[in-house]
Amino acid sequence: MPYGKQGHVMVRTLHWVEQDASLGVAEDLAYSTTLLRAVQHGVLTNPVVRMYRPEPTVSFGQQDVRTDGYAVATRQASQHGFTPTVRRVGGRAAAYHRGSLIIDHIQPEDNAMFGFRERFTYFGDLLARMLRRLGVEAAIGEIPGEYCAGEYSVHAVRDPRHRIKLAGTAQRVVKGAWLFSTSLVVQDGAPVRDVLIDVYEALGVEFDPTTAGAVEDAAAGVAVEDVIDELQWQYEQQFLNGGMTGNDVYQLEPLAWSDLLDRVPSD
Repeated sequence: MPYGKQGHVMVRTLHWVEQDASLGVAEDLAYSTTLLRAVQHGVLTNPVVRMYRPEPTVSFGQQDVRTDGYAVATRQASQHGFTPTVRRVGGRAAAYHRGSLIIDHIQPEDNAMFGFRERFTYFGDLLARMLRRLGVEAAIGEIPGEYCAGEYSVHAVRDPRHRIKLAGTAQRVVKGAWLFSTSLVVQDGAPVRDVLIDVYEALGVEFDPTTAGAVEDAAAGVAVEDVIDELQWQYEQQFLNGGMTGNDVYQLEPLAWSDLLDRVPSD
């Protein structure tokens, strides 16, 4: 039973999982869908937040695959040491590596399409609040010339004329569940910028390299571990006391990566 009583308030568990070993580039990406299906079919009955540091990856969108320069773009990615993959959700090419953090929030929902746009706003705000606590002047919105352009990109304002994209977000919705995924570049933004220059040139898509960077470019010394700690604090302050509706209550329960794999094996 996923619910417990705290006084007269029903309290639901939120599982908090830090993945400590990669399954492989494609396998890490596919496991997000595996978890979504596990929640959809009731194998997991509670919301799950899964975080991992990805191997160097260029994640292409479906629109990229249909571009004449796609084959060249994948070769460029490989030459930079980034494995090319294709994701099911929209958007254009994005890059990340071990200095990044992927955050997947998977949640059961009877009417999963309801609140689709609100989730972009909610999690964008949560991420921006977290980054401000780390010393970043964070904002939400598309930057002209950014990679994988999106209305809800989270970026840092270096000065009024210079903003750098730090995170992109995406969603998948199935009957009875949703997945909200965030890719955040935290450290060592140069390799991400360099591979995207060549990938976007091959795809024939406009890209301004000055818009790509990492959290540490806006707040020196910030590491992935700092982000994980602050993200947990932000969840405790914002999500546990209200959830998406403002009326739900959760308790955060750490779950070991090995235990999650026992419950939901990788395909």
